[in-house]
Amino acid sequence: MTSISRRNLLRASVAGGVAGALLEAPAFSAGASRPMLTHGVQSGDATADTAVVWSRADRPGRLWVQTSRRPDFRGGRMLRGPVVTPATDLTGKVRLRGLPAGERLYYRVKVESLERPGLFSAPVRGELTTAPVRRRDVRFVWTGDVAGQGWGIDPAFGGMRLFESMRRRRPDFLLHSGDTVYADGPLTETVTLPDGRVWQNLLTDAKTKVAETLGEFRGQYAYNLLDEHYRRFAAEVPQINQWDDHEVTNNWYPGEILTDARYTEKRVDVLAARARQAYLEWLPVPATTAPIYRRIPYGPLLDVFVLDMRTVKDVNDGNTYADPNRGLLGRAQREWLIDGLRRSRATWKVIAADLPLGLVVPDGAAAQEGVAQGDPGAPKGRELEFAEVLRAAHRHRVSGIVFLTADVHYTAAHHYDPARAAIQDFTPFWEFVSGPAHAGAFGPNALDGTFGPEAVFVNAPPVANTSPADGFQHFGEVEIDGESGAFTVHLRDRDGVSLWSTTLRP
Repeated sequence: MTSISRRNLLRASVAGGVAGALLEAPAFSAGASRPMLTHGVQSGDATADTAVVWSRADRPGRLWVQTSRRPDFRGGRMLRGPVVTPATDLTGKVRLRGLPAGERLYYRVKVESLERPGLFSAPVRGELTTAPVRRRDVRFVWTGDVAGQGWGIDPAFGGMRLFESMRRRRPDFLLHSGDTVYADGPLTETVTLPDGRVWQNLLTDAKTKVAETLGEFRGQYAYNLLDEHYRRFAAEVPQINQWDDHEVTNNWYPGEILTDARYTEKRVDVLAARARQAYLEWLPVPATTAPIYRRIPYGPLLDVFVLDMRTVKDVNDGNTYADPNRGLLGRAQREWLIDGLRRSRATWKVIAADLPLGLVVPDGAAAQEGVAQGDPGAPKGRELEFAEVLRAAHRHRVSGIVFLTADVHYTAAHHYDPARAAIQDFTPFWEFVSGPAHAGAFGPNALDGTFGPEAVFVNAPPVANTSPADGFQHFGEVEIDGESGAFTVHLRDRDGVSLWSTTLRP
């Protein structure tokens, strides 16, 4: 475990719950005690018959996972998992196969000592829901941006309680739209709020500086799991994770050389490789060398297309080019997305984008971070990629496209219509923005007119970097009616209150 200041250790212990138990865990001494799981359990990428289950041990050992349709585990089956070692930071995953479709399942994980076979840790329980193969109601939530802008875990302010509000909605899954951690956002012990109150961050060594080493990137994910709300949510709700910039560093792109004095390692490609390894180790995503972008089929009503807008991203500049080999997606991912939309038979095709389509996200005075270029004229730069996707979908008469995103730290609903756009050959669609989950709140950003967006609803703070203590934390919720196929969106606040909603018809 990372070291923690005595003051914060005391505060965590007084707070009790998961964080206190973790921080008070004794140091491991070989052969002296039973092994233990240190950071709970998580599940992810649940389809009709498969899911990924994750956990972490306090020492090398073998993971075992038991699954059952019953909470008492009668009639369950036991699966032998991998041996976890320091090579993966003692994390491990088990790919469950042959699961029953459209059901709430129960699982529990334990780790077996390598030195004393037959000596097991106490089991840690979790739950997950598999995707249906027939029409039925589907409910899921999405958000992004966790522990950013200096706002870490303060139990006195409720910790990351937005995750508890999402858990209470009983969603089938979470779509995490990126900025799963803030590897470039060190925390200080205290932050004085505008009204004089003092925010006191729980601290670990990894969160006191920008992440550069593999261990420091791993520590970003370990930190979030100290929050009791986050851990309880992760144990009960499967995740679909994508990454954005802060998993590495702000507004990064391949080949970038940093000028930030906080970094001794200036090569972003080196940082990104370490960050990607930590991301794959600490989140319940498939542990493969395959691309991060992927399709998650969720029955006859829903396909989720998870984009990767970072790995092959071009330089943040004026983006005035008309080069099809540049952009945020790259040719291979762009063709994969077009083909997937064309082949999909799902009623709704959710495009999970870690950057909004129509919001201008500057990276300095003359460069752009996102898709939009701040010009209402014909598409240019990165807009060309999405113009190609939208035109191809329109040409193939693809219906039911909805963009879900986060990144900008406020919530909004945007409607796109060719009647208002610089180009006319696409089918109208919606983009819904949510977040932050537990970070500074900002916004709103300017809209770019290229694709004809209209801001139908916006909820943003009055000042930049509003703390989680003052609200403006958001998640979105989608409910798809199994009978009619209606797609209802709620934009909710930290406490789960619906701020705005709309229903889209198939």
